[in-house]
Formats: sequence, structure tokens, C-alpha cells
Amino acid sequence: MPQDRYFILGDAQIAFEAVGTLFNCAFVGGHGEFWKVGTCTTMRVDEHETESSKEITLTPMSQLYFATAARSAVGLIRTGNEDSALTSPRVIAVADGMGGHAAGEVASKIAISTLAQLTTIITHPDIDTDSADDLFGQSLHTIDTEIKSASDENPELSGMGTTLTSLFLCQEKIALLHIGDSRAYRLRANSIEQLSLDHTVIQELLSQGVISEADIATHPQRSVLTQVLMGDGITHAPLLILEGKVKDRYLVCSDGLSSVLTEKEIKSLIKGKNRKDAVDALIDATYINGAPDNVTVIIADLVETDEDSSVLTLGAAQ
Repeated sequence: MPQDRYFILGDAQIAFEAVGTLFNCAFVGGHGEFWKVGTCTTMRVDEHETESSKEITLTPMSQLYFATAARSAVGLIRTGNEDSALTSPRVIAVADGMGGHAAGEVASKIAISTLAQLTTIITHPDIDTDSADDLFGQSLHTIDTEIKSASDENPELSGMGTTLTSLFLCQEKIALLHIGDSRAYRLRANSIEQLSLDHTVIQELLSQGVISEADIATHPQRSVLTQVLMGDGITHAPLLILEGKVKDRYLVCSDGLSSVLTEKEIKSLIKGKNRKDAVDALIDATYINGAPDNVTVIIADLVETDEDSSVLTLGAAQ
């Protein structure tokens, strides 16, 4: 990766301001953080001190991409699929709908269709990082408004809702947008980590220490959500910003997977396999264990080249 180095005498803050003036960029942070240059370019800043000067290294950040495989299945109990999903080189998402009379599939389709339209805007080369992140975060309000409009127009859809878990890749940073109990995981080297936090009564009780993991399976409120998109005025959820690394593997899934398989089982099924085989292994394992719900799985590896620029939708949104 190319680097430009500048040696500036004196105080570190003055040094940063001088570089900012030189490049007409805004100072965002200190050592190891980021500068935005102009409207589109992001630089990594590293500061090295010598006896007589501050050495500022500006490293242009490269754009990483998602290489994906995905699948959505009805399961063994449900008669229809209320899950929807989106895959693209920079945005992936899973929405798990709920509500009677096919309303759940309508809600999840609204979420994914709205996000698919937004993807072309937030990944446009002329949009700056801050604006893209803002639009991505505000998508919850747009989706919520669309769900309310659909419910108002058709009373049979009243009460429908959907979860949404989505990752947006901007250069080497990943923004996680999440509401509900669909999940995002990251496999890095030999370690798997759940990135999202379930918006459920069970998770709140666990966080408060009221119950233990052993109590979950038999708890009467194990399926009760505390946050979901239902057209009732949700406008914002905080974005979790993550640092992406080449060869990271991400899993975004509906609770049809995570409620059946343990984290340890998930890790064993996705590690060391190609993306398609990993997706198939996860879906097959849920079926072996009864597949009581719709199950949707996206496996996304971080790569340095755009292998497929298409935006695809799955499940109810297909």
C-alpha cells in the first residue's frame, strides 16, 4: 500500500493541523486513527517521534469487498418463508419477518428491498464516508415508515414486523446495523465472535444476571423481542464500527440457525470450508436438528478484489 511521509517540527497537534491544511482534510483523531481527505479518500495516520521532529505517515486505505454465498430455506415446520436477505460486494443483510397472514414476509421484503435500493447510493464512488454511514444508519427510519404505510393501506398486515441485521463495508471499516434477534458473527483466524446483541427479553435477563445460559431453553419468554421494526416510530440504532481484515469471515443469519446450533457448532461448520460448502453445512445441520423455523445464512469473506458486483436478494424478497 503506498505511503506518503511528512516531517513536521514541533507539537503533535500542530503537526496534525499542518498536514490537515496541506491536504484540505478534517482532523478526526490521533495516532492510528483516520483523516478524511476531500470528499472520498480516507487516510490512515501514524505518528512517529524523533528527537527533532514528528514523522506523520499517511497511508491511503484500500477498499475491501465481501465475497459471498447465501441460502434461505423454509425449514421443516413452517409452510412459507418469512426471511429475506441481501448480498452484494459491500452490503449484506438478513431480515426475519413476523406476523400472521403472510405479513411477516411482507415486512422482511420491505426491509431488504429498501436496503437494496439504498445500496446503489451508499456505495457510489462520489459519496463521502460520513454521508454513506449516515444514510445507512437512517435506513431503519425509512424501513419503519414503509412498514407503517403498508399496514395503513392494508389492515390485514397490521402488527407485522421484521428484524434486520446488516453489514456495510466502507474501505477497511465495517458498520453493523442491527435490530432484533438475527445475528452477525465474525470468524478471525481460529476465533469466532458474536458481533450483534440480541434485542430479546432473554438477553436482557442474561445481561442483568437474573438467569443463566442453562435457563434459556425452558424460559417462557425465550422468543420475546424487545426491539423490532413494526412501523411504530423507530428512527435510529447506533452503528457498531469494526475494523475489517482480509480473510475475515462473516456470518449473518436468522434465528432459525442460531436458536438451533451453538456457537461452537457454527464455528466447526464454517471453518476451513469454501463459502458455499459452509452455507450448505449450516443449513443441513439445522435440518438434522429439526429446522423448526425458516433459516437464512450468508457467509461473506473479506477480499481485496470485487469478485461479483451484483446485488442479489433471497427468500421472501426474491
